[in-house]
Amino acid sequence: MLKSIGSNWALNALQIVVLMFLTPFTLRTLGADQNGVWVTVVSMTGVLRLLVLGVPMASVKSIAEARGRGDVAGVNRALSTCLAITLGMGVAAFALGWAQLEAFQHGYLDAALGAALSPAQRDDALAAFVLAASQVAAAFVLRLPYGVLEAHDDFTVRNGIMALELFARAGLTIALLPRSPDLATLASILVATMLLEFVLARLAIARRHAGVRFSLASFDRSLVRGILSFSVFAMLLNVGTLLAFRCDALVIGAWLDAEATTQFDIGNKFFEPLTGFVIGIGAVVMPAATRLKAGGKLADLRPVLLRWTRISFSLVLAVGVFLLLFGPEFLALWVGPEFAGPAGAVLRVLMVSFLVYLPVRGVALPILMGLGQPARPAAALLAMGVVNVALSIALVGTHGLLGVALGTALPNAAFSLFVAAIACRELGVPPREFLGYAFGKPLVGALPAVALALAYKQAVSVDTWIELVVGGALCTSALALTWVVFVLRNDPWITLPGPLARFGRRA
Repeated sequence: MLKSIGSNWALNALQIVVLMFLTPFTLRTLGADQNGVWVTVVSMTGVLRLLVLGVPMASVKSIAEARGRGDVAGVNRALSTCLAITLGMGVAAFALGWAQLEAFQHGYLDAALGAALSPAQRDDALAAFVLAASQVAAAFVLRLPYGVLEAHDDFTVRNGIMALELFARAGLTIALLPRSPDLATLASILVATMLLEFVLARLAIARRHAGVRFSLASFDRSLVRGILSFSVFAMLLNVGTLLAFRCDALVIGAWLDAEATTQFDIGNKFFEPLTGFVIGIGAVVMPAATRLKAGGKLADLRPVLLRWTRISFSLVLAVGVFLLLFGPEFLALWVGPEFAGPAGAVLRVLMVSFLVYLPVRGVALPILMGLGQPARPAAALLAMGVVNVALSIALVGTHGLLGVALGTALPNAAFSLFVAAIACRELGVPPREFLGYAFGKPLVGALPAVALALAYKQAVSVDTWIELVVGGALCTSALALTWVVFVLRNDPWITLPGPLARFGRRA
């Protein structure tokens, strides 16, 4: 499990590196107005992903169950059935994307969002929308091979392919966007790199799992109901996620303007890769929970919940302390001083809620999904998304970007507490023990780092990259030290490696 999670984290680290470079590069090349329109295009076409109904997650579960039984024919039946379902859904998504085009043109381009664009840029935005919608629809099928690799615990291979896609996307963006600085170029790059992913994933499956067939030949109608019944709950998770984290740009674009959309996007930029870090845990935990339940080893999930929630919270806390204390200064140096104010405030508000949300999303939620109990967390995530949109609409007029950030943060925290309580109940973990072990001691251990960072900011005006890096290094070093000598002291579930192990021994 640790090797697979480590591979996922390595990919997430690479994603952050690429994000760090491409975000200011794209913003400078396109300008704030075109960039804001692109954020809206991605958000609006992203809604089409709802039509997949959670089939990718269901495919992992179905294939993992067949694999656990050693049933290669069952793997092919599950894969063929999922392929047929996603083909139909992809066609529906493409049709709906065309239907969305008019709403995008009249609701956004002809309103405040497109006010600063030239006629040529508006036409380009429409072309980019069509390409982006087509890419989302095709992804229903073209990313299904990843489900096969995940179900076979081939996370290292999967992540290697995704890393190659990142390099290809970055290289194409650097080479093509300055020559043709428009949104259609960005959308075309997404289409090209997705096709590359599909080809590489198919080759990997053919080489590593010769018995697996990516075709419709083994379609089994009897599996459709079971796949779709699980998919319904997975779809609710997707709906909630899209409402909570993808619709903010649509609210801002409708009520404010393209520049405000860019400001919020920059402030919100790091939460997707952070979510990827914890989902890197969840992608391994969910099929493991399914196998442990099938083998009658449910008790083995208790230490999994405690151990990995503490690990994920500690990692998120390390990033969170830095962003809470140095976030505005970082944004000013990274993309420009004009982003330190509005985007910096958005960053801080969202970071507080994600300290709680991310560990639960990465561990407790996947465990419940693996146990076949997705109903309550799915309904809770859907409710979180609906409340998010409602609060954002209610607050954007009076509080602007900060109101939208609060509309996201408050439901996040409520959802996290609810799902953590369900997971504790299912695994027989007292909530007080869970909160104290996973969150309490790491929070206490972070206090010296917070005090050191505040003292540093008081003494130094953080205006250069060197000063920012020094502040981050001090903060991270203090966190690492207290984690080793205090947080992990007498830890029953985590053992430090090598010479550090003596610090965690029981007194």
